[in-house]
Amino acid sequence: MLIKILRAYLGPYQKPLVVLVALQLLQTCATLYLPTLNADIIDNGVVKGDAGYILRYGGVMLVVSVAQVVCNIGAVYIGARTASALGRDVRAAVFDRVQSFSSREVGRFGAPSLITRTTNDVQQIQMLVLMTFTLMVSAPIMCVGGIVMALGQDVPLSAVLLAVVPVLGIAVSLIVRKMRPLFRLMQTRLDTVNRVLREQITGNRVIRAFVRDAYEEERFRGANTELTDVALSTGRLMALMFPTVMTVVNVSSIAVVWFGAHRIDSGGMEIGALTAFLAYLMQIVMSVMMATFMFMMVPRAEVCAERVQEVLETESSVVPPVEPVRELRAHGHLEVRGADFRYPGAEEPVLRGVDLVARPGETTAIIGSTGSGKSTLLGLVPRLFDVTDGQVLVDGADVRTLDPVLLSKIVSLVPQKPYLFSGTVATNLRYGNPDATDAELWHALEVAQAKEFVEALEHGLDAPIAQGGTNVSGGQRQRLSIARTLVQRPEIYLFDDSFSALDYATDAALRAALGRETAEATVVIVAQRVSTIRDADRIVVLDEGRVVGTGTHHELMAGNDTYREIVLSQLTEAEAA
Repeated sequence: MLIKILRAYLGPYQKPLVVLVALQLLQTCATLYLPTLNADIIDNGVVKGDAGYILRYGGVMLVVSVAQVVCNIGAVYIGARTASALGRDVRAAVFDRVQSFSSREVGRFGAPSLITRTTNDVQQIQMLVLMTFTLMVSAPIMCVGGIVMALGQDVPLSAVLLAVVPVLGIAVSLIVRKMRPLFRLMQTRLDTVNRVLREQITGNRVIRAFVRDAYEEERFRGANTELTDVALSTGRLMALMFPTVMTVVNVSSIAVVWFGAHRIDSGGMEIGALTAFLAYLMQIVMSVMMATFMFMMVPRAEVCAERVQEVLETESSVVPPVEPVRELRAHGHLEVRGADFRYPGAEEPVLRGVDLVARPGETTAIIGSTGSGKSTLLGLVPRLFDVTDGQVLVDGADVRTLDPVLLSKIVSLVPQKPYLFSGTVATNLRYGNPDATDAELWHALEVAQAKEFVEALEHGLDAPIAQGGTNVSGGQRQRLSIARTLVQRPEIYLFDDSFSALDYATDAALRAALGRETAEATVVIVAQRVSTIRDADRIVVLDEGRVVGTGTHHELMAGNDTYREIVLSQLTEAEAA
């Protein structure tokens, strides 16, 4: 999976990569040439006392060193830019894919896991690429070049390399093999820590209300301890790697000095050659150590790549049409025909054979007990998820054939849990219509019964809104969400229990103003309060995912036991009549 991602997202950066490899090659060649120059200066300059020779070749060494530094700076600069660009592209791809997910796919992965995959997992891949460009590209060149140059200094002494390199490779491979499953477990437990922390931040008020601080601290401590245990196990293996490498390095250095001294004593080798050989040995070992450092990162990056690729390869159950309909003749006619919906793996469907018609200029209400499928039914219209059987038609066209942009203009949903984005009142209201004027915003606020409290804010329309709208009350959030929908001015309004946090007086005033504003539009309201929907032109009663009654309030009171039971649980017989 890691190779697949790198191949896909490094393709546009082939030219910078060619330049990077060329710079790394030049830098490594310069590094390999320096010990030979040093040996030459020792043998022909220092030993013979030739100061001119030392100065001439010392100047050459200086030029080679400067070239090495310049090439290294250029390679690191290009590598850092390319790695950052890769991280940007992969994050953007994951974000785009997640944005296409329906509620079904988001629920499958979970928000904490998606956040981790978009941030931490991509970061691990980016770091691996950066280290590869700055270290790994030069490591094999230096290793092979070092061996060749060492052979050029003294062939018999090079036999030490035949023992050093295989031992290092085997030791590193054994350690890396044990690290890979630990890195997979580490990312999973990081998901758990994110989930627990996210729940605790979001549910802070609930935790304090029930005085469950100690319990939540213990829950977080448990998740954190599990992550720490895996990290410690991984750290122990990482800590074992460097001592292993350094032990092999030091033993090989002793062997080179020991055998090299005998070679010099017998006249088969010069002092400068031994110095150069030791330098090449260190370069070979350093290249192996760089590769070792990379091998420590590769297992975790592979695991992260698998998790990222899992998101990228997941297709949304809500698929955009191949040849979308971009224009409709009618305006605002909504029909649901025999709609079924079943969550993956569920034993029973949420909706079964639901039929519903909502016409322009009318208000259609949906009521039913908790869990009867009201919100699910409403979510089928803007394609938060698609029916598993049946059809949802807008102006005679199946919503699955409509252009998503057209559908979003026609249909607007005020969700059961209104969400406001960090910004200002104005930026939230303009979410559906970026070109709306201030006058249009104030009008929408007036209809939504929110004008008074927005005017009371210090900066009015420019008053700050915290993430999720946590700095305003639940009722204010609902009214701002309704105003946001009114600014968009769709043809079909969907209100999913959007008046539940309002007092009865505000609810009545808002419904009266809303009735005038949406007189020519199609309005569908899901509500628990009978008082909110009793004056609707048509009321649809749901029970266990089925439509068990349709009619006006008085018709249903007279002939539908399910509706009558719901009404009498909230109102007296006289109030209901």
